[in-house]
Amino acid sequence: MNDLHSSEEGTVKTKSLFKHAIILALTAIRLVSCSGAQKGPQTAEIIFQNAAIYTMDDARSWADAVAVGGGKILYVGTVAGSQKLKGPESQVIDLSGRMVLPGFQDSHVHLISGGIELELCNLNGLATKEEIFKKIRDYATQNPSKSWVVGGGWDLTVFPDANPLKEDLDRLVSDRPAYMTSADGHSSWVNSKALEIAGLTKMTPDPKEGRIERKKETGEPSGTLRESASELVGRHLPETSEADFRRGLEEGLALANRFGITSILEASADDDIMKAYSEFDRSGKLTVRVLASLFVEPRKDVAQVADLIKKRELYRGHFLEATTAKIFADGVIESGTAALLEPYLNRPAYRGLPNLEPELLNRLAVALDKEGFQIHIHAIGDYAIRMSLDALELAERTNGRRDARHHIAHLELINPKDIPRFRQLGVVSNFQALWAYPDAYITKFTEPVLGPERSRWLYPIGSIVKSGGMIVGGSDWSVSSLNPLDAIQVGITRRSLEDASGQSWIPEELVDLPTMLAAYTINGAYLSHQEKLRGSLEFGKAADLIVLERNLFETPPDQIHTVKVLLALLEGKAIYRGSEMPAQQVPKI
Repeated sequence: MNDLHSSEEGTVKTKSLFKHAIILALTAIRLVSCSGAQKGPQTAEIIFQNAAIYTMDDARSWADAVAVGGGKILYVGTVAGSQKLKGPESQVIDLSGRMVLPGFQDSHVHLISGGIELELCNLNGLATKEEIFKKIRDYATQNPSKSWVVGGGWDLTVFPDANPLKEDLDRLVSDRPAYMTSADGHSSWVNSKALEIAGLTKMTPDPKEGRIERKKETGEPSGTLRESASELVGRHLPETSEADFRRGLEEGLALANRFGITSILEASADDDIMKAYSEFDRSGKLTVRVLASLFVEPRKDVAQVADLIKKRELYRGHFLEATTAKIFADGVIESGTAALLEPYLNRPAYRGLPNLEPELLNRLAVALDKEGFQIHIHAIGDYAIRMSLDALELAERTNGRRDARHHIAHLELINPKDIPRFRQLGVVSNFQALWAYPDAYITKFTEPVLGPERSRWLYPIGSIVKSGGMIVGGSDWSVSSLNPLDAIQVGITRRSLEDASGQSWIPEELVDLPTMLAAYTINGAYLSHQEKLRGSLEFGKAADLIVLERNLFETPPDQIHTVKVLLALLEGKAIYRGSEMPAQQVPKI
């Protein structure tokens, strides 16, 4: 396992012509020696040559040419060697030094719900209250027939105490109920009509694992709902139609393919989401490989496992599997719903809200693991992370160790004592590296409530890697950018995308470019139990590859996010063609 995620030092040395030639020769010898055992077309449909091909194989080899046919990689090596697979119908594409990588995997994304959100009142990326207010007002005016004004993506940092008020939303939408989810998905903002429809008053108690924010003077709901409290209003929203789910998937796929994403791990899937994926898979319209995490409802306890097993079998397809189960262990630090080992500094004796007690998490983990599910846990706070590791360790002790590849997502605050446990337990660390810099979420709502000692251990990506743990990369879109190159850049700089220089935030946690590329390619394939099928550009593997306009190793670190994907192939078929790709270099298939 270590060879998939080790941090490579001295990568720049691969530019040495002598070493480069040796690597290419060894690669060619290895591929030729295997060619006799491989059935299938030996004439290439496409040959990419004169490229900077970073294969992501065990040796992290470089090559100059790759040949594709029958949906698979037929050859990786030198230009001269690739010509042996050239036939009369072969298309030879000279990439003039452009970079070729395996297709990216986003290992934590809400692809369909993010796509649906694009067609609602989309507040993502708006930086001021004025911008948010204008967008809501304009959307409501332009959609007078909608019985509810629904949207999402508002940034918690825009509002005092991350608590937008119902009065502001009343002024924007006065004629009907309005419901706006936050960018992180753990809060919602509603107007007075929505509260009235749901029957929420100062007498309404907080639901379990949730909080109704209230006016200090009167105790009346202020308009912001946290975690499960959002469901009190959300259950009254108009139903999302099957057509909405299909359109959301179309939007999500188009954006993912544009960013070179050829495989994903759907972060939380209910029946409606699974039906949309399954329909697209059966009709040949699914342009990413999907490993879906089936949503686990804590209130149903272990009785739901039998139903999850049925869904796992029902939703098995060509590009679709549903062998993962998703559990939410806690909320987020910014709204005070993450579960911490020690109290929040601004709320003495308050340690946050675990979404389920350790005993229930243990029962679910043991039951799911026994039935062969891969467990995917949302855990932000250090207590939620420890609970999760304890539950996964108990599952292993109870059921015996197997190649489970369980993983924990987000991992914002890890107690340093727990860092070695990821390697020891074989638990994969699913990081959203784009969050690992001091934005307003960190400086306004996180560091002040944790203090400097705990804040040192925010997003400890480097420490996990140094301890021998495996990392994978995910966006959590639509919470944040879907572009893997954005997260890759922040992972190696620990600065904002716009910050070209200066001090890296918690520099001890920096990782290098090869490590971040592995997180989004071969490690992602490993997480999906598909590292023998894809994740690297090697003979016999699936031709899931992308072409970038520039070599990332020759690009200044602060400019990595500006590099464009020019072409993406899934099983040798083009799923994205950028306008910057010259017409003569676009595959005909």
